[in-house]
Amino acid sequence: MRPAAWRRSPSRGPGGGSTDTTPPSRPSRCRGSWGGDVHLRRRPPESRGAGRRRDRCRPRARAIAGLIDRVHARLEATARAVASDWGLRVGKPFAAARHSYVAPAGEDAVLKLTDPSDDEADEEPDALALWRGDAAVRLIRGDRTRRAILIERARPGADIAVLPEERATAVAVAVALRLWRPAGAPFRWIGDHVPRWLDQAEGSAGAAGELIPLARDLSRSLGRSTLVHGDLHHHNILDAGGRYLAIDPKPMLGEPEFDVPPLLWNPISHEMTLEVTERRLAAFAAAGLDEERMRGWSVIRGAYLGADLRFDEHDVEVLRALVRGRR
Repeated sequence: MRPAAWRRSPSRGPGGGSTDTTPPSRPSRCRGSWGGDVHLRRRPPESRGAGRRRDRCRPRARAIAGLIDRVHARLEATARAVASDWGLRVGKPFAAARHSYVAPAGEDAVLKLTDPSDDEADEEPDALALWRGDAAVRLIRGDRTRRAILIERARPGADIAVLPEERATAVAVAVALRLWRPAGAPFRWIGDHVPRWLDQAEGSAGAAGELIPLARDLSRSLGRSTLVHGDLHHHNILDAGGRYLAIDPKPMLGEPEFDVPPLLWNPISHEMTLEVTERRLAAFAAAGLDEERMRGWSVIRGAYLGADLRFDEHDVEVLRALVRGRR
């Protein structure tokens, strides 16, 4: 399992596994559109070092494109078989995803198949079944053997990145509070895997590598265990016509504060600043989350995901500032 890194592009269609206990493997991180992972964390064109960053991303993007083609060829054949068995008329798939095949199934549903390489999604159907359409898209049907799920399609499907800053944060808080709830097996506890993720990131984390010693220290004490979404960010919360629903969970057991960091460095066009980050943290703290744990998880997750998210010295300094003088 690769810890999720909140990787989704705004260019999605309207959005709408097994439960083995194999431990998560390594962080992966870049995401594309409905259910995918293709973009490397992008900056607005006017942002600092934008051209230099694009040059760094091109080789990785080409490699990812080849992988997507291979995965999609394999998953598409399975999708056709599932659609036939379930009597579905499946449309053109949404934008290519690295580890999944996602396509509309009629007007009100989405068929999603996940490649076995994406073991972080093993418990996605379990989480959706537990949430029962409350703050997340509803699970209609599943086939664990073929790693296929039929889920509710959120309409009109715009993600909360289109909302004003304060409104987007308020919606994210409201959705998250309904997702976090007690749970047990088959979900895996995040604390069993964070040390390995940090080990795997060491030596290849770029600027974020500076955070790894601090992240190790901060991760020594983990708190309560509840069901977390695992990949909660602006592009994974969709407008479903008067209500907002989360998609693409990578569910595990952990502190609710674990889910907050991707909401600090998204949406994709967002240039992370200390001022905006502090305002978002304050909104979650006002809802009852532990502010120190949110700050700590921002450093921990930034450390093991920073290379793939293309964090630079500026991003690292913002994360450092979150815990400076507080330990």
